[in-house]
Amino acid sequence: MADEEPDLAETLLADFRSGTGGDPATPAPVTWAGPAETLPARLPVTALAAGTVAAAATAAAELAATRTGAAPPAVTVHRAAVATAFTSERHLRLDGESPGSGFAPLSGFWRTRDGWLRTHANYPHHRRRLLTALDIAPELDDETAAPLLRAALAERDADEVAATVTAADGLAVSARTAAQWARHPQGAAVAELPLLALRRLADAPARQLQTPPGDPLRPAAGLRVLDLTRVIAGPVGTRTLALLGADVLRVDSPQLTEIPAQQLDTGFGKRSTLLDLGQPADRARFDALLADADVLVTGYRPGALARYGLAPGDLAERYPGLVVATLSAWSTTGPWAQRRGFDSLVQVASGIAAAEADPAGDRPGALPAQALDHGTGYLLAAAVLRAVAARHAHGGTWHAELSLAQTADWLLAHAAGGADAAGGADGAGAAPDPAPWLAEADAPIARLRYALPPVRFAGGPVTWAQPPHLLGTDPATWV
Repeated sequence: MADEEPDLAETLLADFRSGTGGDPATPAPVTWAGPAETLPARLPVTALAAGTVAAAATAAAELAATRTGAAPPAVTVHRAAVATAFTSERHLRLDGESPGSGFAPLSGFWRTRDGWLRTHANYPHHRRRLLTALDIAPELDDETAAPLLRAALAERDADEVAATVTAADGLAVSARTAAQWARHPQGAAVAELPLLALRRLADAPARQLQTPPGDPLRPAAGLRVLDLTRVIAGPVGTRTLALLGADVLRVDSPQLTEIPAQQLDTGFGKRSTLLDLGQPADRARFDALLADADVLVTGYRPGALARYGLAPGDLAERYPGLVVATLSAWSTTGPWAQRRGFDSLVQVASGIAAAEADPAGDRPGALPAQALDHGTGYLLAAAVLRAVAARHAHGGTWHAELSLAQTADWLLAHAAGGADAAGGADGAGAAPDPAPWLAEADAPIARLRYALPPVRFAGGPVTWAQPPHLLGTDPATWV
């Protein structure tokens, strides 16, 4: 597997370019550096990670060339830097202390009568729905609720429990092999999709970009990005756009809680505000922001924002020239299209967890990083940059569409020996030393240790211009 990693990373980069309009006239040169395998696994995770970062870095370098008129700066993808960034949440320290893993006690694998179930209960409302659906009092503490949950699930079939929890708007999936996922209607629907898609929604005048100011070169300078994403994938994408100079304003609902450490880890370079789109005054502020935005990125399940008139087609009519990027868990097609989902759940449903299972037992495993989240995040940033370049050259309103399930499908499709065989690496080997790829910065809450961004090109930034802001502490205005 180690010898195949650069080729597979290049394959992913080619697939990205195919999904976003083909090879540019002058592609940025790429140098691959570092150990051949830095995220040891049975599936080609190192290739996935390196390829998605290469997509973001080359898209940035090529946009820089568009804006400066010079040749694209050379890109370097160091796989040790990539591995550190793909596990950035594990490296975060606040005044030297770890904020924790982010997974709640009721999130995890549970034995059922016929197999395994994976639950997600990190957020209070998801925990409440999970327990209520299974007739367990949600006010119980985790220590008391866990054995009751374990006993209840041991007497039921995984698919039946997953259906019950999903009907209650909770989050649970039964574990499948890749072959079982391929036969499932949702797996079959995703298999028909490319890695990602970028399409022109409507005609609109070109928006010319000036030469970006400053040193280091930040090719997204001057772009205004409204960030309606949560958790990891979307925020990683917008964190990358902020690295490259965009003015990124994250907008959250005051009714939804967020995991503080998660928001800090993905909040570098951004500002953060709270708006309730159901309130007329807040909606008016949001519409004013949107009218002056270049990019809108959304990470809510398909259809969730349609009631606010924020579906891509509606946006194209009202905001000509806007770049819209939408991210989902399961894609926008198939019977699960409108379901909520997270990286851990997609790994389990798609067969990734089965491929990574411990050979000594049948318990499902996991990738060495939340690679679907991180990888899709870098692809999202790359697609936005390609859309901005296309709008500069040809005009138009553009829509980039990505999902965790499509990224998972790419990973499984490129497994050596087949997805169920999970050939290639046996998961042996050690992750690289992260120390060269870590830095420290003072933030409003604490002194932070954090993972440096892996998106690197000659003359480009090596870190963000500002540390993360606390959730909701900025005004709903552009800088």
